[in-house]
Amino acid sequence: MIHVHFTFVFSSRAFFSFVRLTDPARYRDYNEWHQLDHRPENLLLPGVAWGERWAATADCAELITAPAPEYSGLDFVAMYWFRDPAEQSVTEWSALGERSFQWGRRPEMSYVERPFLGFFSPVKGYVAPRVLVSAEALPFRPNRGIRLTLTRVKDPHGLAAEQAFRWHDTVGMPGLLEIPGVAGGWTFSFLHTQRHATVPRDGGPDFPPGSLRLRLLFLDEDPVRVEHGIRRQEAAWAEDGAPGSAEELLLSGPLRTIIPWQDW
Repeated sequence: MIHVHFTFVFSSRAFFSFVRLTDPARYRDYNEWHQLDHRPENLLLPGVAWGERWAATADCAELITAPAPEYSGLDFVAMYWFRDPAEQSVTEWSALGERSFQWGRRPEMSYVERPFLGFFSPVKGYVAPRVLVSAEALPFRPNRGIRLTLTRVKDPHGLAAEQAFRWHDTVGMPGLLEIPGVAGGWTFSFLHTQRHATVPRDGGPDFPPGSLRLRLLFLDEDPVRVEHGIRRQEAAWAEDGAPGSAEELLLSGPLRTIIPWQDW
C-alpha cells in the first residue's frame, strides 16, 4: 500500500529558491557560507521545520531540461518548509534575512543570481511502499538527491487542469514510486514570488496563484541513474498522450545532495 499522509509538522507554506552563480570561482565560498552560516541560522528558527539545498553537479546538469531559458544553467535549488502559524513563521524567517544583511553576513550578493524565489502550498505527499516513514517524515529521511519538475498550468482552475491533477495523483505519482531509487515525493502549488530588499534579483515574474506546479521526488539511489528510469517512464506516458496539454514544462531534472566539505 502507498502511504499518503498530509502534513501536521509542516504548514501550508514552503519556499523554493533557484540559484545561479555569476562567478564559478566562488563555488566553494557559496557552499561554505550557505552550509556553515546561512542554513544553521535558518534552521534555528522555531518556525522553520526543515531546509535543504541540492547541487546541479556536472553529471546532473547534463540531464536537466529547461525549456524556459531563465531557468537554464542553475547551480543549486534550495527549499525551506515552515511550521504553523505560517504567516508568523515566514515573517520571522524574513526578519532573519534582514538581520543577516545588517550583520554584514550576505557576501553571496555579489556573485549570485536568483531567477526564481517562490512560496508554494503543499498539495500532497507520497511514499513508496518499501519506505516505512510517513510522507511528512520523508524530508527528514536522508536522501542522495532530488528530481524536480516545474510546470506552468495554463488554466489553473479549468477542467483540463483538474483532469491532469487527477492523473498525477492516481497514475503519475504511484508509477514514479515504483521506480528504483524513488523514495517518495511531494507536489506543490504556487502562491507568490518573494520580493525582498536583500535579494540580488527579485525572483522573476509573479505568476498568478496556482499557475505553477512543482513536483519534488526524494531519491535514495544515485540521482543520475534514477533519472534514466524516470525518463523511460515519462516517455512511455507521453506516447499514451498523458497527462495531456494542461501543463507546460519549465524545468526538470536531477540534483545531488551536498556533502559538506567533500563536495565544495
